[in-house]
Parts: sequence; C-alpha cells; structure tokens
Amino acid sequence: MSETRVHLSKTEPTAYRALDDFSRTVGEICRANGISERLKELVMIHCSQLNGCGFCTRIHVDRALKAGVDTDTLMQIATWRESGVFDDREQAALELAEAFTFISEEGISDEVYDRVGSVFTEKEYAALSWACVSINAFNRIVIAGRYPVPPRVADGATA
Repeated sequence: MSETRVHLSKTEPTAYRALDDFSRTVGEICRANGISERLKELVMIHCSQLNGCGFCTRIHVDRALKAGVDTDTLMQIATWRESGVFDDREQAALELAEAFTFISEEGISDEVYDRVGSVFTEKEYAALSWACVSINAFNRIVIAGRYPVPPRVADGATA
C-alpha cells in the first residue's frame, strides 16, 4: 500500500513508550504468575493473527521460536481446535485470546470464563488477560498505521 499513514509511535512517542512499558509490566506479571514465554507467545501470535496484524505476528513468531516453540506448532495455531499438538493450558489460553480479541461480539462468555478458569488459577487468568489486552492494543496501532512487513532476506534479516 502506498498510502502514508500517521505512525503513532513516532508522532506521539510518549504514549507509545507508555504502552511499551505496560507491555513489559505484563511480561513481568506473566512470569511472576507462572505463564511461560511459550504460552505467552502463543497467545500473542494468535491475537495478532486474528486481528490480521502481520507486523506483530512476525515479531511474536520470532520470539516464540526463541522460546522453543517448533515450526509445526506455529503452523497450527490458527487451527488449534483441530490440532492435537496443544495441551489443555495452551488450548484454554488460545480460547481466551479469541474471546479478548473479539470481545465486542459477546464479551467473555460464561462458558469461556468457566472453561478457562478451570485450567488456570486466578493469577494465571489475570496475567493472560493482560497479555491479550496488551497485544490487542499494539495490533490496533500497527494496523491503523499500516506498518510494513518487509520480506526476509536469506539470513533471516528483513530487507
């Protein structure tokens, strides 16, 4: 797309830094409450996929790979309900990611809340919820600004 958009992180860097600080705090909350990097990154990827945010999807796929998520698992996130590679915690987290991403449709239904709550402690549920809030905010900034996702060159770097 050739249309130039306002780049919110450059136009109002103070607000963007605050969101970035918030994201770091969410990461600390996840670690403190027993949410592994693997699980957090699966949630970040799924929210970004659902929102159609290629920029954030790439960032979190890279982070997931560093956290030990294999490519087979990454390829199945979008179809997690039909896949046998995700454990109960991962399935519950991916379901929560969907509920938060599409929250305007029906909120967090009692069924989702009960199902996810039967797998996670209150602290884990809260940490994952904050992770969903954080990535959905970033997705909106990036999508609105149409941040480019350049092709990768042979060594894995972007062009």
